[in-house]
Amino acid sequence: MSVSTTELPEEDAPSDAPGLRSGTLGTADIAFFVVSAAAPLTVMAGVAPLAILLGGVGAPVGYLLAGLTLAVFAVGFTTMSRHVTSGGAFYAYITRGLGRPAGVGAALLALVGYNGMEIGVYGLLATTTRDTLHALSGTGVPWLPVSLAGLVLIGYGGYRSIDFGAKVLGVLLVAETGILVLLAGGVLVRGGAHGLSLASFAPAHVFVPGTAAVLAFAFAAFTGFESTVIYRREARDPARTVPRATYSAVGFLGLFYAFVVWIAVQAFGDDRVVRAAGQDPAGLFFTAITTYVGGWAAGLMHVFIVTSVIASLLAFHNAINRYVLALAEEGVLPRRLGRVHPRHRSPYLAGLTQTVLGAVVVLAFRAAGADPYQQLLLWVNTPGMIGLLLLQLLAAVAVFRYFRRTGHAEGRVRTVVAPLLAAALLTTAIVLVVTHIDLFTSAPLAVNVVLVAAAPVVFALGLPLAWWLRRNRPSVYAAFGTEPTE
Repeated sequence: MSVSTTELPEEDAPSDAPGLRSGTLGTADIAFFVVSAAAPLTVMAGVAPLAILLGGVGAPVGYLLAGLTLAVFAVGFTTMSRHVTSGGAFYAYITRGLGRPAGVGAALLALVGYNGMEIGVYGLLATTTRDTLHALSGTGVPWLPVSLAGLVLIGYGGYRSIDFGAKVLGVLLVAETGILVLLAGGVLVRGGAHGLSLASFAPAHVFVPGTAAVLAFAFAAFTGFESTVIYRREARDPARTVPRATYSAVGFLGLFYAFVVWIAVQAFGDDRVVRAAGQDPAGLFFTAITTYVGGWAAGLMHVFIVTSVIASLLAFHNAINRYVLALAEEGVLPRRLGRVHPRHRSPYLAGLTQTVLGAVVVLAFRAAGADPYQQLLLWVNTPGMIGLLLLQLLAAVAVFRYFRRTGHAEGRVRTVVAPLLAAALLTTAIVLVVTHIDLFTSAPLAVNVVLVAAAPVVFALGLPLAWWLRRNRPSVYAAFGTEPTE
């Protein structure tokens, strides 16, 4: 099939334009992007205490179950990556399995979802920086300058080459996971509060009413792990690198989250940890590391939470840039957004646009007098999280449909059993998140309704957009989501 992928002037798509730097990223590099996006230290210190408070000592199992669910999803997802090599990842998969209208809706949802996951976190950057400065020096700082400085810093990181970003994220990830390993070592050496216990994994502590809330938190903690396929064009031997990075990321996160939450339980004891989490959820991990390692380690943990947030922002920023690049190459977005820097080989105009968008949102929330955590973070981040979960569900269904309609040599477990099981489990995950949405937002009912409805509404808006493209730009519509060689 031969189609034109653009109806724009020739100068907007020069044939000799530089492309992304291929063959750059190895398995560890891609895994760094994915795990950094999840921000393990921030998730553990900021959210795990609430999971313990609601789910009790059985909370670690919730993270294991979420990890197993996403590992099942990864089976079909990575199998699909061998057959669909487009840079569009989610929307390309959904297009090939469910059709172009659904693919256009998925593309719009991916843009909004990933932007929501990143832009809201600038509010978290402001609050964690403020809390760190107060804890270490007793000084305060206005939140807006911190958020704007973060936008500039992240924009620069996205402007530089992808291997530069991988190196930065590698260092930051080692720091944030290292401080949690240090805490774990202190607890294990001293035997915890009352001796080490495996009560967290006993059925009596797992099958309790609060486990549903823990699962909702746990699924949110993995957000962004699927972005491994976005880096396919820059990966070394992508047919092997991308699946390995996906399994490595989801396996590491599931086991590491469960282990660290179990360590927190041991630090206070099975009989006291829930009360400690209720009395001071924000300080639970800082109290534990002060007790078992020392006050200096608590100071480091404060600093590394800030760097953890920065790493998450950079990882999401790079993912967004590559989605914009793919859609610009498709002709759905302006072609100029698909320009790649001749030296750094980065989608720099896509990155600049995303930085400007982030600044507009941050300034709008500040002008409205919003709280950087309660509104900017939670109200912008939550629809993004739901949107990415919905994309995972659509992708699981698309994998099943694609292999049912296409000749292939893949096994039934990869193409039928895993995708259908993943679809059922992800539907459960979405239901858990939606029914516990008040735990994520602390917002009134009317606000929560809007936040939950945002993702399906954005997807639905993609359907008339697809109709418009088919009618007004038929060559763009015909080429949407196809393989680069077609």
